[in-house]
Amino acid sequence: MDKKGGKSRNDKQKFQMRSQDRDQSKDLNIDQIELKGFSRSLTEIEFLLLILVILYTVVPGTTVTAEPFWMTLSILAYAVFVLGFNYVNLDTPQYAWKLAIETWVMIIFITWILWNTGTIQSPLLNLYLLVVISSAITLDKITTTLEIILIFAVYVFLGAKSGIEYDMAGFSETMVYFSPFVLVAYITTMLASDVRYGKMMFKALSETDEMTDLLNKRSFIPMFNKAAEVAMKYNQPLSVMMIDADNLKEVNDKFGHKAGDKLIVTIAGTIEDCLRTSDIICRYGGDEFVALLPQLPATRAVETGERLRSAVENTSFDADGKKIKSTVSIGIATYPDEVGNVFELLEKADEALYECKRTGRNLVTSYSSAQVVSSVEHVSTASLYEVKQGGSRKTDKT
Repeated sequence: MDKKGGKSRNDKQKFQMRSQDRDQSKDLNIDQIELKGFSRSLTEIEFLLLILVILYTVVPGTTVTAEPFWMTLSILAYAVFVLGFNYVNLDTPQYAWKLAIETWVMIIFITWILWNTGTIQSPLLNLYLLVVISSAITLDKITTTLEIILIFAVYVFLGAKSGIEYDMAGFSETMVYFSPFVLVAYITTMLASDVRYGKMMFKALSETDEMTDLLNKRSFIPMFNKAAEVAMKYNQPLSVMMIDADNLKEVNDKFGHKAGDKLIVTIAGTIEDCLRTSDIICRYGGDEFVALLPQLPATRAVETGERLRSAVENTSFDADGKKIKSTVSIGIATYPDEVGNVFELLEKADEALYECKRTGRNLVTSYSSAQVVSSVEHVSTASLYEVKQGGSRKTDKT
């Protein structure tokens, strides 16, 4: 009895810990964090561009052909654009096309400044490098190539305005002077591609469980939230299956952790074999798995869970010449059949799993049946309490 009570307390503690983890877990969109970081960096570059242009225009002896009014107006207009584009609606999602628009506007602004400060003889010509570097780091190769082509076309146009004749010699000279822009774009793009590749590899490793090659909790939560939104929007059924190995601790204690790891891998493989390719499977914790079953109503989810439970029960593996078997307990919750709030599916499936553990293990329990059992036990406990209270009153009278 003490051993059984100890297991029950451990299961309750695990349930409470999972609930706390779920409360603390957030949909951490790595792409949004990266894009917002790029946006902040690009904004700083834009302010740097403004400062350089302002310093050039106020320093005595510099060449400025435009009227001061028009130069001031253009600087103010660009400043308003930068502030409005980056600091209005700060809570809106960031997109790559917004960064592209900013770099295209930078090209227009720099071209206007060069037009009024000496064209290709202007000391501000290298400001185009800010655009090239920003685009190569934050955007893709195609966008960067298009911007280089545009900058080259503008460079040729400014050269024609300054009197360059584009015969063979003149064109060759232009290419020589423009080649540093191409070289910087190429090197920066290659470095950015290597960084992106490394990020993709790191992301894949960070989102995959090393032992089972399943998704881990970090990558599962955003997928769950997205599936929940789709189910709620189109009123489609969505089931969550919480799966827990019943005897991992016993296997670890008796056969060692190597056998316990093999047990986890075996159960993971059985889950993959029993579920559909469209289902999303995650290793949620040490001996816990979660399966997301889109468009699967409650009755079919329970049938799937029973098929999985039976498959695990009839699967075994060898560890140092010894045959080891395991069982699993499965809690299931389904929207909208059993749970009205789709975002509570994980919590309700966890409660159903806890009911499995409490009532004997190697079971499949849906959230609705767990609620029925809980209600019956509550009524039974209340009735027993009333009988005891009545007995006490009778004894007092006697």
